[in-house]
Amino acid sequence: MRVRALLPLTLLFLALPGCSEAEGAQVSRVTGGGLLYTVATVDLRRDRLSLHWRNPTTGEPYRTFEELRRRLAKEGRALVFATNSGIYAPGLRPLGLHVEGGRTLLPLNNARSGGNFALRPNGVFWVKGTRAGVTETDAYRRLNPAPDFATQSGPLLLAGGRIHPEFNADGTSFKVRSGVGVCKDGAVKFAVSAGPVNFYSFAVFFRDTLGCPDALYLDGSISAYATAQADTQFADFAGLWAVTR
Repeated sequence: MRVRALLPLTLLFLALPGCSEAEGAQVSRVTGGGLLYTVATVDLRRDRLSLHWRNPTTGEPYRTFEELRRRLAKEGRALVFATNSGIYAPGLRPLGLHVEGGRTLLPLNNARSGGNFALRPNGVFWVKGTRAGVTETDAYRRLNPAPDFATQSGPLLLAGGRIHPEFNADGTSFKVRSGVGVCKDGAVKFAVSAGPVNFYSFAVFFRDTLGCPDALYLDGSISAYATAQADTQFADFAGLWAVTR
């Protein structure tokens, strides 16, 4: 029996315990299309969002939210929210562009075949000061925004409100998925689904429920998040996005 991907749209916002706007990113449970998501809303005018790959003390990838939490605590920073930054290669190496603290640690990946990452159009999520964007890979190369932080992944979920041309409502690939969008008001929103969802419905969630015209898929079945009280990680990661206070 084929399961329809797009269900009647419903909304439910429930703040997670211990998280509030005063502490940093607002982390909420949100339902859209009949599926529950964890959504972190980041206001770059107030919140500190950063990307991390290797622990400067050991030179090794952080691997876990807990290791990153401990490192940040040494710097006087409390972790409010974290999620994995995107698809990575063996050896816990980000598969595409990775910019950290204004330094390009890995260049743009121009692959046009080989898994979700290369399902063009793919793109880059970038942060520069109080601005953020989700930009198609070739357009990013032309724009050259010199960001403070950036990660490349794929496929793009949305570009200017348009759903990726390869997605369809009856798509049969259902997985837990994570992504990031930049919304009409400039807010950054990370979302991790609580259950399996196809690409089309995930894109619709960002567009119609979260109000983000531009959004990028980050990763699939192993995607997870951490807050001050919760940690859903069960596999090692390469890059990690973190909101701190």
